[in-house]
Amino acid sequence: MPGSLEPLDLTFQIPYHFRCPISLELMRDPVIVGTGQTYDRSSIESWVATGNTTCPVTRSPLTDFTLIPNHTLRRLIQDWCVANRAFGVERIPTPKQPAEPSLVRSLLNQAASASNPTHSRLSALRRLRGLARDSDKNRSVISSHNVREVLINLVFSSSQSLDLSHESLAILVMFPLTELDCVAISSEPERISYLADLLFHSSIEVRVNSAALIENVIAGTRSSDLRLQISSTEIIFEGVIDILKNPLSSPRALKIGIKALFSLCLVKQTRHKAVSAGAAETLIDRLADFDKCDAERALATIELLCRIQDGCAAFAAHALTVPLLVKTILKISDRATEYAAGALLALCSASEQSQKEAVCAGILTQLLLLVQSDCTDRAKRKAQMLLKLLRDAWPEDSVGNSDDFLYSEVVPF
Repeated sequence: MPGSLEPLDLTFQIPYHFRCPISLELMRDPVIVGTGQTYDRSSIESWVATGNTTCPVTRSPLTDFTLIPNHTLRRLIQDWCVANRAFGVERIPTPKQPAEPSLVRSLLNQAASASNPTHSRLSALRRLRGLARDSDKNRSVISSHNVREVLINLVFSSSQSLDLSHESLAILVMFPLTELDCVAISSEPERISYLADLLFHSSIEVRVNSAALIENVIAGTRSSDLRLQISSTEIIFEGVIDILKNPLSSPRALKIGIKALFSLCLVKQTRHKAVSAGAAETLIDRLADFDKCDAERALATIELLCRIQDGCAAFAAHALTVPLLVKTILKISDRATEYAAGALLALCSASEQSQKEAVCAGILTQLLLLVQSDCTDRAKRKAQMLLKLLRDAWPEDSVGNSDDFLYSEVVPF
């Protein structure tokens, strides 16, 4: 129900029978339950999902939870919306109907059967993909039909068309994986190698979907040995970083790329591979292109890589690293500030040149503001350690002769 309806006209009212008995709002997708009552689909689904087994209006038991679309009422509501456009009412779109379980079973069987022609299997997969894209409800219905096992087999089957594998991969990344699913993939090195090869496919969509599955698998695998096995796979870092480097990468590609790189860099033993693959330059060059959550991941990845000597050297060699990290403090979020301070602490501890760059970039003011802010305790501790570390690099008039900080709670150590 558009919020603009309420203040427009005190005489304006929504017809009673157009309102959902549960939400009392204009119905967008009216459906009929077993008792003959009509409700908005989202409202009655929420009612049943919370454990209720009776009809909200009649209080009669609901023995059948099938929801039948009330097309006639929906058309009447749409006509009423059009007739009342002058009052700011927007026409409700015709809702897409949820996938029928029988249709999902049929499509999965058609896609999984090796005896079917390739074009027929591809057609079934593409229809499944369309259904999965339409709504959370559809993905829930599809997920309940053992779809992950079917799709994993299709993705990694060596005896079928590559198109089938790529289409199955596109659907698989729409669903969360169980730990067993992750182990089924990560415990077979040839499967991870196949995904690593796909990171260099000519189609950016295939490359991004491969990175998404790699991230899902490594995040869902508890075994440190298997995680190490994944991150040790040849060219896996190069492939993920190449997605981030690509100037044509979409917001989805950037999001998946940084999630995959962060997950891989959580494995200490292989962080040097990320550095060798060019992670430092790519992360600094791309930092401004990330949204808030992805910028936090990028900064967390920078801090992780700064914990190794090669990583520190690589970031220190980029002229924009220190100025960007200083500028990030208190700009994006508390979490981003903490990661930026941690990376700066590592860089300045390893290099006097980084200390000078940080001071020139105005880090002193940033750190003084940080320790007096509501930021996390970890961020404040890192800031205090940085202040102590940089004490000898401060200009003579930076604190002692500054009236701005004369009575600051933060004093030189």
